[in-house]
Amino acid sequence: MKHISKIVAILVAISAIWVALLETSTVPRSYTWLLPVYLVVALGCYGLFMVGFGLMFFPTCPQEAILLQQDIVEAKEFLAKKGVDVGSE
Repeated sequence: MKHISKIVAILVAISAIWVALLETSTVPRSYTWLLPVYLVVALGCYGLFMVGFGLMFFPTCPQEAILLQQDIVEAKEFLAKKGVDVGSE
């Protein structure tokens, strides 16, 4: 619930700034109408950057990889006992 209220507060603040820019003539009206589009594009770029950054610095867990391989071997043995063909290994 806290996260939703934070998002709503940010959206209200952005909307208030946008309406204020529309009402005052500090920015030309033709540019002000494009501000929501710029905001969406900027948020998309930020999202892509965060995904790329997360992929570049994704932590490796060698111990977890060993445990996962053991789980795979156990699952293959279990399925082989049940008569399921699990591959060449």
